[in-house]
Amino acid sequence: MTENPARHKLNPMLKLALDLGPLIVFFAANARFGIFAATGAFMVTIIAALAVSWVLTRHVAIMPVVTAIVVLVFGTLTLVLHDETFIKLKPTIIYTLFALTLLGGWLLDKPLLAIVFDAMFHLTDEGWRKLTLRWAAFFLVMAVVNEIVWRTQTTDFWVSFKLFGVVPLTFLFAALQVPLLTKYSIDKKN
Repeated sequence: MTENPARHKLNPMLKLALDLGPLIVFFAANARFGIFAATGAFMVTIIAALAVSWVLTRHVAIMPVVTAIVVLVFGTLTLVLHDETFIKLKPTIIYTLFALTLLGGWLLDKPLLAIVFDAMFHLTDEGWRKLTLRWAAFFLVMAVVNEIVWRTQTTDFWVSFKLFGVVPLTFLFAALQVPLLTKYSIDKKN
């Protein structure tokens, strides 16, 4: 019996909900109960999002797994040591890890971004190299921005910035990559 390949793809709106859901819960819990309760809620919802993704697709992309591991480690440190610094460092560490991983793949001429995007795009080698450099630079910039925001602003501002600053900036950056995706698409070349 063959499996239906469509079963393994999430509806784009559900995927967005699973990606943003933990962050929205983090924001809401922080507003109502504070950073420590928000951190616990974030940890629980990120595991739940991974579980739902696994149940529906029998596959979980690498970025959410790495993010979940870092959230769990730094969330645990935040709660056990009762120090919000750890959860604030989490984005900096994730962005830096992603940037260094992408740059490492770029140096080794391995299109790691193709794995991250889970075969959503089919680009030429040059397209993958350019897109990889752009995303690596974006992640490095976001690591610096996170450091500036959490070190100079209140915790509530930082939490709000994660949802209302980082998410729109990421969507904007991704949208700005459409011309590159179009120019270097293998489908366009054929």
